[in-house]
Amino acid sequence: MRVDSTFRVMWLLNHGSARAFELKMLKHIGIEEIFTPKSYPTEISFRSASVSYEEDASLSIPADDLAFLNAQDWYGQPSQAAWDIANRYFDACFFTLYKPEAFNSLTARFQGALLWRAYGQVQGVSHVDLLAQLTQQLGHKTIQRLGSRLWFAQAYDHLHLNEPAVLGKRKLDLPLGMLDTTPRDSWRGGDARIYFLCPDIGQNAYYKSVYQAFKNQLGDLPHAVAGSQAVDPDADHVLGYVTAEEHARNMREFRVMFYHSQEKNHIHYHPFEAVRAGMPLIFMAGGMLDRLGGLALPGRCKSYQEARQKIKKLLAGDFTLQDQIRQSQLVLLNAMAFEPKIDAWQSAWNQVRSQLLVQRQERLARPNLLRKHKQRIAVIVPVGYRGGSLRGAKMLAQTLQIGAEQSGKSVEVVLLHLHDPNFYPNTEFEDLPSTIKTRGFKWRTRKADEARRAMRYAGHAHWEALAPEYLVVDDGIKQLEDFDLWVVVSDRVTAPLLPLRPVVHMVYDYLQRYVPILPKGADQSFINAARAATQVWTTTEFTRQDALQYAGVDAKRVVKLPMLAPAFEAKHFVQPPKQASYFVWTTNAAMHKNHEHALRALELYYDEMNGTLNCHVTGVDSQKLLKTPPEFLKQTMAWVRAHEQLRRRLHWQGELPDADYQRLLQGAAFLWHAGRIDNGTFSVVEAAGLGVPSLSSDYPPMREMDEQFSLNLAWMDASDPKAMAQALKEMEQKHMERRAMLPTADQLASQSIERLASAYWKAASACL
Repeated sequence: MRVDSTFRVMWLLNHGSARAFELKMLKHIGIEEIFTPKSYPTEISFRSASVSYEEDASLSIPADDLAFLNAQDWYGQPSQAAWDIANRYFDACFFTLYKPEAFNSLTARFQGALLWRAYGQVQGVSHVDLLAQLTQQLGHKTIQRLGSRLWFAQAYDHLHLNEPAVLGKRKLDLPLGMLDTTPRDSWRGGDARIYFLCPDIGQNAYYKSVYQAFKNQLGDLPHAVAGSQAVDPDADHVLGYVTAEEHARNMREFRVMFYHSQEKNHIHYHPFEAVRAGMPLIFMAGGMLDRLGGLALPGRCKSYQEARQKIKKLLAGDFTLQDQIRQSQLVLLNAMAFEPKIDAWQSAWNQVRSQLLVQRQERLARPNLLRKHKQRIAVIVPVGYRGGSLRGAKMLAQTLQIGAEQSGKSVEVVLLHLHDPNFYPNTEFEDLPSTIKTRGFKWRTRKADEARRAMRYAGHAHWEALAPEYLVVDDGIKQLEDFDLWVVVSDRVTAPLLPLRPVVHMVYDYLQRYVPILPKGADQSFINAARAATQVWTTTEFTRQDALQYAGVDAKRVVKLPMLAPAFEAKHFVQPPKQASYFVWTTNAAMHKNHEHALRALELYYDEMNGTLNCHVTGVDSQKLLKTPPEFLKQTMAWVRAHEQLRRRLHWQGELPDADYQRLLQGAAFLWHAGRIDNGTFSVVEAAGLGVPSLSSDYPPMREMDEQFSLNLAWMDASDPKAMAQALKEMEQKHMERRAMLPTADQLASQSIERLASAYWKAASACL
């Protein structure tokens, strides 16, 4: 709620030239207090960005609040506390689209006028198209939801004609110009070369094509190319980034500027800078310059051939053509002049103020609108997970609940599982807090035409199916339409979910990339689901890179979160640890668990190294490995059954209740993790919590887990049975020493779900 009557604006952009013009204009029409961001992404697309603190002195808000705002990343996901400050002091906010989380955060949390600053897009792309890309085709519904709070603040009066009516009818004319359009008398043109600005020619496909066209048509003429380059093209004629002073000097010294753009809805500043400097401008017909007074200018060219002829004359010193171009092109500066735009800005701002007044009066008249909506999050277990996977889903649900509570939000989290009483009896979820409910469901499929119709009925008028079929959660109630966010634990689904609500996939690993657990191409549905999701969450950098490189998910939608581990509290048993006669091997029947190498290592440990510790084998279906092994293990397990030492030393425990497993583990000398590759096993964290050290296979996710939880794991090479056996023997001898290296209770507590919940809630709230 606003705390005073001073009208203030947040200008959440960093373009240097636009800032100079627009902030002066805002002040001219009576808005004296303006906040600007103090940071921006370090990406080549922000090549024209800069930071200014000049406006801070004019802001009559508490210094601590201003410092808090200055510390925020307004292109990412500002904190709720930042938006609370913004809502106390600011009435309107200028923004552009960058990341979905920034847009979602702004539109969900800022209560004032939302001014979507539109400078134009390339031909064939609208601003709504861009929003659709960021919001998984749900842009139209998003605009409808925002209603009169959203304005399409166009920099040129025709841009709304390129937009669907849902946005076009919200147009607000705020014409862009240059702060200073006074012609200079400094141009000399002694450098007989073309000055051509083209940034990022090594990586940006659009500018790469622009540069190639220039090289093909005019590249044999003397020239230099300016503009920031993400990759050094290693060419003498490419100047790369130039300072403002160097740019001004180039404008004075180069003989001619060539401007390539034929875009009808977007234009750069540098053609106007050239005209202001007095440099002759040769430009292509059909672009924005035609609308801004360039139709009859002698510098206008209908073809590259015409441009080539005129440029050659200028380079050769044709003073008649030079003077004709220089004198006539000054008309372009009129289109960018400050004074003629004042009335349009004043009229537009009166519209914004009037609409804000109406909205505030409506809120006062209907106080129920101020009541907080209790948001609901569905955590969906898509297949019959048990063991650590199911435990992870439960922890995720609890973490989201705790994170919401810590942020002061009223949120209900429901854990959904397949409706199968035999697989999931009621007792399976007794360990969940009473605040988290559970619900069974069945998957239903909808063909593309059915999916499209369902989305139309839900109000997504322009959504189109990109997959042949979609999944729907049939919970016997409302197919989860009564929830605000769906979080699916893994990507193991046969098709993308019908996006009636934002969908997140928590992807722990891409095992199929490293282990042949699936037929070739069988994971395409998993990949399609991840690509269609609002966000993909991972808990290791290893899996994040797989999501980018293997699954091809857009980097802006992949979020790395800290790993969650259950907290096992140490209990005291009669048998002290120094008398331990066994170690625990946690495994299951999956191929990536490295059974053959592990069993060969055990053979060497007992037969050649006189190992003294028995091995207790635990985990889902591990008790079946000996008698009814999967096909890939039948030969190996037949050999184990015939091996006297292994028969006597190995104790196949199977999946144990938590209390029994903890009792077994706390009495062990150490825990053994022998898997080849996965997202890591939290058994090693559980063991550390019980005061038991672990010996683990050495691979990236386990290294990440070791670092996060300060475990000081002992390592072994899982590809070498002999090295594994030697590591087992060393752990037999040194397990007591390794106990002293375990993390303290405080270190483990620092990684509790209570401590990590805020990161999960931040990610989830960006999707709400």
